[in-house]
Amino acid sequence: MSFQNALTRNLSRLSFVPASLRPSIISRLFGKVVPFVGTAGLLYESLTSEEVVVSVRNRRPVQNHIKGVHAAAVALLAETASGFVVGMNLPDDRLPLIKSLKVDFVKRSTGSMRAVARLTPEQIELIRTQPKGDVLVETEVTDESGDAPVRCEMLWAWIPKKKTERPSS
Repeated sequence: MSFQNALTRNLSRLSFVPASLRPSIISRLFGKVVPFVGTAGLLYESLTSEEVVVSVRNRRPVQNHIKGVHAAAVALLAETASGFVVGMNLPDDRLPLIKSLKVDFVKRSTGSMRAVARLTPEQIELIRTQPKGDVLVETEVTDESGDAPVRCEMLWAWIPKKKTERPSS
């Protein structure tokens, strides 16, 4: 049996939806769970345990003063893609936390942006088997021209979820 957690189980419930409609439906659902993601209009193009692809269109609500995608929206894009690839592999009894993010803007971007976050098989094994730890998630952000105007380092950690104490009867 393949690995499953709450996220993968919820995604599998949408398997009946035609593949062409799935990204927009998933994006709408996640946008309700994380309102800032919905406000930015992020689109979850692909979600697997090895790779997550998320994009944002260059539209007025996410633009900066020079009509490009705002730096905060680019950071959100990279954080979201990297966090979801970790989340696709994290057992339900663990909590993902962004430990650090480094975003270097190396040149001006053109148009819409896309982030691709990947994990190696070794990283996936570590996330699934260790009760706590951290992993540097390879995250590439490109613009409409295919250039990478941003370099990112996303360090994700995970810890056991605290068990809530139940009051005695």
